[in-house]
Amino acid sequence: MRIELSTQPGDPGRPNEDFVSVALPAGGQGGALVLLDGVTPPPAGESGCAHGVPWFTARLGGALLELAASRREMTLADCLSAAISRTAEAHRDGCDLTHRLTPQATVVVARWDAEVVEHLVLSDSALLIEGVDGTVSAVLDDRIARLAATGRVTDAQRNAEGGFFTAAADPAVSARAVTGTTARGDVRALAALTDGAARWVEVFRQGRWTDCFALLAKEGPQALIDRVREAELADPHGHAFRRGKPHDDAAALYAEL
Repeated sequence: MRIELSTQPGDPGRPNEDFVSVALPAGGQGGALVLLDGVTPPPAGESGCAHGVPWFTARLGGALLELAASRREMTLADCLSAAISRTAEAHRDGCDLTHRLTPQATVVVARWDAEVVEHLVLSDSALLIEGVDGTVSAVLDDRIARLAATGRVTDAQRNAEGGFFTAAADPAVSARAVTGTTARGDVRALAALTDGAARWVEVFRQGRWTDCFALLAKEGPQALIDRVREAELADPHGHAFRRGKPHDDAAALYAEL
């Protein structure tokens, strides 16, 4: 088994809001991976929460990884619900968790054993699944992309019917995630990317998902992030490639099963 991961802040002067980790339980044939992309907070005092997004993604990511790896009887959606509830309880006192901009994150989680590979994707991070025949499938929650195509992405659509969904303080959001299973024998490798790393495909059009997967397999996650940084620096003001931020936090994980 080969597992590599890397993450890098978009701005060295700001904390990294991404989270990526993997667990390989002792004595088992399986494992779990979790990748989160924290939603960049508004100016201080406008989220209703005294905690930062890095605190939130570390808490949520750690809880989700523990549950996914140790509670095999729970579905990944149930694991996400429980992790959201646990994290909300950790800062419910003194924080307004009903605020629309309370700390939140996108989610990718995958879990495998000798029989099956399970996955869950919520919001605009990506999971790539490579089959034993070399084909690469992208598991995406495309709600934001569909809204962006109409020019109608607003904060009012966040965690709202007809909009898009992120993991914040409501455990029921797990029902909105894209979930599925694949026979373990049909999967050779997995990759998970926050949208900061997925820019190589989705923003800068340097290749397709198959090309991205090949780059990860050959050179590793840091090489992909380095390519993204090169593309960002070549277009610092976003004239050629429009994007919300000149540079974004990036995280990527590659796992050969």
